[in-house]
Amino acid sequence: MDFTLPDSALAVQRGIGDICSRYDLSYWQRCESDRRWPEEVWDELAKGGWLGLAVPEEHGGGGQGLLELAVATETLSASGAAGGAAFTYVLTPGFGALTIDRHGRASQRAELLPRLATGEVETCFALTEPDAGSNSLAITTSARRDGGDFVVNGQKIWITGVQRATWMLLVTRTVPAAEARPRTHGLTVLLVNVPEAVAAGRLTYRPIPKMGANTTPSNMVFIDDLRVPASNVVGEVDQGVAVLWDILNPERVLLAASALGTAEVGLRVAVDYAKEREVFGRPIGANQAISFPLAQVKAKIELARLMIYKAAWCFDRRLPCGTEANIAKLTASQAAWEAADAAFQTHGGMAYSHEYPVARLLTDARIAKVAPVTEELLLNYLATQVLGLPRSF
Repeated sequence: MDFTLPDSALAVQRGIGDICSRYDLSYWQRCESDRRWPEEVWDELAKGGWLGLAVPEEHGGGGQGLLELAVATETLSASGAAGGAAFTYVLTPGFGALTIDRHGRASQRAELLPRLATGEVETCFALTEPDAGSNSLAITTSARRDGGDFVVNGQKIWITGVQRATWMLLVTRTVPAAEARPRTHGLTVLLVNVPEAVAAGRLTYRPIPKMGANTTPSNMVFIDDLRVPASNVVGEVDQGVAVLWDILNPERVLLAASALGTAEVGLRVAVDYAKEREVFGRPIGANQAISFPLAQVKAKIELARLMIYKAAWCFDRRLPCGTEANIAKLTASQAAWEAADAAFQTHGGMAYSHEYPVARLLTDARIAKVAPVTEELLLNYLATQVLGLPRSF
């Protein structure tokens, strides 16, 4: 066993770290307050080639994998971006590049991968629906074959990044859930040209007001009689579940890496304050009521990091990684929440002040416990699929 990161991942740490060193916590606070995408950081990542890490070299990318994307996400998040870092590497390098590379047709790969590598093309992912919620197999967005096209109708919710996306990876039902045997049959993933669909009036969206992660809007999406060429199918018709797992597992790994970075920021902010703040003639960090929770957070950060790297390592080698990805997401999200909570308690009343980033870290950490999958469903997976306990439904 070798726990040393490969040179490729270490290079990512250095490269992303160099860019991030030019953007402090106040920069990320302004992005959140102004509800704007971190354009300056995005442009530097694009110019440096850091968005194309997972794009094969023959298509202009770095030829790396999910491990390097996870390291990039963690590094960016830990620099101060916190949860906002997730969207940088989930939306386009994760949803777009990884998926098209693994499941795209030769024509899709040739057209999209070079432009995904430079950030010229951006992507988003549309799965969740208002009535299906976490039961992804129960989605009702339908894609009906009509000649050389599919005609799509339905609604999606919590779709992040539609405003910037050129292409949407849209999960549809080509066989209704009630007729699918097995339940995973009949899912089809389509590539939708977002600007064209919006211009035609066949795809509309409405931003959802939310308490955090406002650097990227999340949206309700409405699709009405949208025609999508059959050539835009990603993977195979009715067999989209294979594509779906290769989207959802990397998503969980990258969001876990973002949560890990959030935990690192929270811990760093708390430790710095605990060293500087003096009460009763000594730094508050000398009190075990302050120091022990922070020490616990440090231990949980290191444990979560190991599972994140293992899950990414398995994915890159095309090994089963569902259990590892779920554990990584669970433990990293818990570490993020405990770090933010400990930072809040360490700062006391000053945590309420926007002079410090604690409130932003708290909202970023809290969403990680319910999105994109709830902690309860992660535990249910481990209970039933790993431990073999009986299902409750």
